[in-house]
Amino acid sequence: MLRKLLILLFVPLILCGCGKKDERVEITFSSWGSVTEVGILNTIIHEFEKENPDIKINFIHIPQNYFQKIHLLFASSQAPDVIFLNNLYLPLYVSKLEDLTNMVDKSEYYPESLKALSNKGKLYAIPRDVSTLVFYRNKDLINQTPKNLTELQEVLEKAPKYGVSYERDVYFMYPYVLTMNEDIYNPKKSLEYYKNLEGKYAPTPSDIGSSTLAQMFIDGKIGLYLSGRWMYPKISEKAKFNWDVITFPGIVPLDASGWGISKDSKHKIEAEKFVEYLSSKRSSEYFLSTGLVVPARIEVSKEIDNTVFLDSISKSRPIPVDKNYRRTADKMNKAFFE
Repeated sequence: MLRKLLILLFVPLILCGCGKKDERVEITFSSWGSVTEVGILNTIIHEFEKENPDIKINFIHIPQNYFQKIHLLFASSQAPDVIFLNNLYLPLYVSKLEDLTNMVDKSEYYPESLKALSNKGKLYAIPRDVSTLVFYRNKDLINQTPKNLTELQEVLEKAPKYGVSYERDVYFMYPYVLTMNEDIYNPKKSLEYYKNLEGKYAPTPSDIGSSTLAQMFIDGKIGLYLSGRWMYPKISEKAKFNWDVITFPGIVPLDASGWGISKDSKHKIEAEKFVEYLSSKRSSEYFLSTGLVVPARIEVSKEIDNTVFLDSISKSRPIPVDKNYRRTADKMNKAFFE
């Protein structure tokens, strides 16, 4: 009789335990990123949840059309709690983001990265990385290191047919615009200089064909290839000739990406805790290990395998952008290159 009574008492408790609801606070987090970056993000999320068992991260990976989709989420009041974004789109969302100025020790980050992710003196995203443009150099074709545009011109005069790369995109024209101290929205002399590279010193679209400029450099056909840190792993793996990295002989644009928090978040304390974890030294070291980015944390960036990328930061300038930047850049591309 006692045994039956105990069974009657404990069975309901067992059944209730089986249907126990997940009581963790759930926050959403959005990001773009390669397979490698997503793998690191999943590792960071796993470690964060392990250290914070009361918080669950719902990761939304958006590999394409990222900002169009983020825009729709904001418009429908479904914005993620934590959002990965860059300085080019930041002005569109400042009214919808939390001011994170008091969350950082500014001495730990490159001032350029903080400036790029700020608006009217307020920081709206904790920097993850800084990005600049450098020259990847085929030393079998070009062995000089130009220190200004005059010397670059002299180098190209002596170089083989394809001395330098040429992208039909204003972003890759900005180093020439900034170096000539012209307005990026109204370039004149620099636009003429840049467009004259194509055909004379740089391959045309018909020369490139079904290939890419990156592949042409890897195949040993271009002397100086203008690109960013993101190309370093691929070139390191594929290029079979003698190559190195040198700074552009002038001023280059600087971009930065980082972690922001939506003003509409209902779990701001948990969101702040996650952003602190994402921007920690440990997480920054994870991203450094990919070889794809230059960490915005000064201490971590010094562990990078090529200091030229750090040298270029001191020769850079954040692009002055407003909420119409992307639309304006598209119009400029059409006007200048089509």
